[in-house]
Formats: sequence, C-alpha cells, structure tokens
Amino acid sequence: MAGDVAPRSPEPSRRRVVEWADPRSVAAAGRALAGIDFLRALVAGEIPPPPAIQLLGIAFVSVDPGTARMCMPAAEYLFNPLGSVHGGSLATLLDSVMGCAVHSTLPVGRAYTTLEFKLNFMRAATESSGQLTAVGQVVHAGRQQAVAEGRLSDEAGRLVATASTTCLLFDLPGVRTPSAG
Repeated sequence: MAGDVAPRSPEPSRRRVVEWADPRSVAAAGRALAGIDFLRALVAGEIPPPPAIQLLGIAFVSVDPGTARMCMPAAEYLFNPLGSVHGGSLATLLDSVMGCAVHSTLPVGRAYTTLEFKLNFMRAATESSGQLTAVGQVVHAGRQQAVAEGRLSDEAGRLVATASTTCLLFDLPGVRTPSAG
C-alpha cells in the first residue's frame, strides 16, 4: 500500500531514573532562612534540590548576593525531535538561575514569584555543546519587584541564549519581617 511506513527495527531503549526529596520539606527549609543562606545550603548539599532541578540534571554551582550560577548537560534525554536540547529545558535553566539570583537578595520571611520572562535563543544546544552554564544577575531589587538577567553559554563559551525576568516580591504569610512592623 502506498505511503505505508516500513517497520523499523527496534532501537536500544534508554533509561533515566530520577529520585528527589519531598519538595514540601525543601520549601519549609527555605521559609526559615534568608535567601542567600538557603541557596548556600542547596549549593553545599545540606538541603536537597527541588524536583525540577533533579529531573533536568541541573547542578547548582554557586551563589553570591544578587548572582547565581547553574550548569546542565546538553544531554540527549533533553532533546527535542530535531536533535537539540528542548527550548523549554533551556528556559527552565535560565528561569531558575535568574530566580535564584533574586532569591539571594531576600531576607527571612520574603519570597518571590516570576511575573514575566523573556528569552532569546542565539544557537541550538546539541550534544556537542557539552556542559551548559547559566549565570543570573539581579539588575534591580526594589520593595515589590526585582529584575534579573541571565546568560546561557556552552562549554566553549559561546552564547546560547539570554533572558530577562521581572519577579514579584512579597512577605510570606505568618512570618514577621522587620518591614512588616
């Protein structure tokens, strides 16, 4: 019959097993610490990473006030049908690193959420891209909003993508902060 697709020989299957800690305990630990202290505990392995970070294979490399760095392999388990890392995976890496840069500026009792996110791709990330590195940097941190930028590079230092975000800053319910009086 015309248009029939010939049966394909079975390809070897691949498997990725992911384990994670209870995200509620991670969030509870975060509520009890200033942002920089929480993130430093994550980097040191004293607090387990969130499940999304585990799932994508992201490693939290470093954090300083207003800056965060994470890495992710350009591995085939992240590929789209075109043979490159799915843009959603790259977006998650950039959103995470920019959010953590903002989080690093917050005192105990304050939190953030992403209001807006903009992403520009410069080149595809493929298996030959090696380790991808994202750096997030706070541009502005006010009382109610923060703005951060992110840059994503491949192992050779070539720019893969840039991003920017605006985050809403707010007091956590039930936590007294110095400004809440």
